[in-house]
Amino acid sequence: MDCQQAPGSHATLALAQARFLKGEYAEAEALYSVYIRQCACAAPGGATPSPEDLATAYNNRGQIKYLRVDFDEAMDDYTSAIDVQPTFEVPYYNRGLILYRLGCFDEALEDFKKVLDLNPGFQDATLSLRQTLLDKEEKQRRNY
Repeated sequence: MDCQQAPGSHATLALAQARFLKGEYAEAEALYSVYIRQCACAAPGGATPSPEDLATAYNNRGQIKYLRVDFDEAMDDYTSAIDVQPTFEVPYYNRGLILYRLGCFDEALEDFKKVLDLNPGFQDATLSLRQTLLDKEEKQRRNY
């Protein structure tokens, strides 16, 4: 890995965010990857990256991968975001959506419940939890 802790890593993240919001996903993904690499290479005793910023970079890069239906890589990024900041509910929700779509209802339920533990007002997670329970019951009824 090329470890060059650039002094402008916050600028890299800001630019990635701007590209993401504009829907310029290829550029945003490349910039998030640069930022994540910069954070991984931060020198001990130097400027420590914010866990919130790093988790957001992983989560948003995961969103880009999700949009192109690269579920395995998206889940890896969501899991990395969770590892960096375990109290960030959004990557749990995003990972839960993929698990739901893959029919992994028990794992999806765990993620949706975690979201609601962290943020009881997260309405989309409440709806996803209910739908996952219904689909899991239907799957069990049909024995498949």
